[in-house]
Amino acid sequence: MTDSPLRWGILGTGGIASVFTEDVRRLPGHEVAAVGSRSHGTAAAFAERYGVPRAHGSYAELAADDGVDVVYVATPHPLHYEPARQCIEAGRAVLVEKPFTTGAADAEKLAALARERGVFAMEAMWTRFNPLVRRLRGLVAGGAIGDVTAVYADFSITRTYDPEHRLWSPELGGGALLDLGCYPLSFTWPLLGPPASVQATASPAPTGVDANTGVLLGYASGAVALLHCGLLGDSPHTATVIGTRGRVDVASPFYRPASMTVVRTGGDPEVLTADIEGHGYTYQAQEVARCLRAGLTESPLMPLDETVAILRTIDEITAQFGQSTSTQP
Repeated sequence: MTDSPLRWGILGTGGIASVFTEDVRRLPGHEVAAVGSRSHGTAAAFAERYGVPRAHGSYAELAADDGVDVVYVATPHPLHYEPARQCIEAGRAVLVEKPFTTGAADAEKLAALARERGVFAMEAMWTRFNPLVRRLRGLVAGGAIGDVTAVYADFSITRTYDPEHRLWSPELGGGALLDLGCYPLSFTWPLLGPPASVQATASPAPTGVDANTGVLLGYASGAVALLHCGLLGDSPHTATVIGTRGRVDVASPFYRPASMTVVRTGGDPEVLTADIEGHGYTYQAQEVARCLRAGLTESPLMPLDETVAILRTIDEITAQFGQSTSTQP
């Protein structure tokens, strides 16, 4: 790519599509060129609201739009795979909302297809690109707190039970793990890598999705990660990384932090802050632009193999409480 504006297509018109569009519009060198929905009327209403030039009445039409460089897939979880596949086959780069797919098998298929076609693909795990989370990763890699011995992270919210709502519906990829638990997992992964052991327990909702889930990950180094996600009560939404020579306390919400405190053994606490742009989604959009302009087909901050590996762990967690995450034959 040249330095011409990066032209985004928005696939889906729900809340997350709106939030992402608002953030992209803040960025110089980016423009929202088209939107696609299963209904032309819905796409047209979204286009009018945000001043988007073209509205398509199907995902396939958006995928075929040669005026689009990259498509942001913002559909519900079970509807990520097929639209992303259509876009990749049409040669469109894709940024697929988290979780990339609802299971590792589907993620492997998309990763293989993207690599076969030489098309950029990335999971929209926006936490990875937050400036403080990136700084945390650098501090840990540089030995600022010694060897990591434990990670604690929680993401639990209160949601009134409604079997028709996507969070409670198995058909819509509901449950705490897929929607919220992917954040603590993805936060932990760059710090400790893949776990050697996985233990999980969950309380199911009447629909069968997990409503309250705890995960204990063990590592060959002896480190552990204690992670929690749920739909039954509000947790602090904080994270702590403990090392042999200190710790880092990441302020709430840890998935979009504006501050964190580095506590080195024997030293005074050091508070690090950042001014977060917009809703916090600008950073992943900038990473997509950086990769495309550099000719990369994957981001080193969120590589496809890591996306697949995390989903494989989610599959393992889910298997321990008897819920299948596979959506493709």
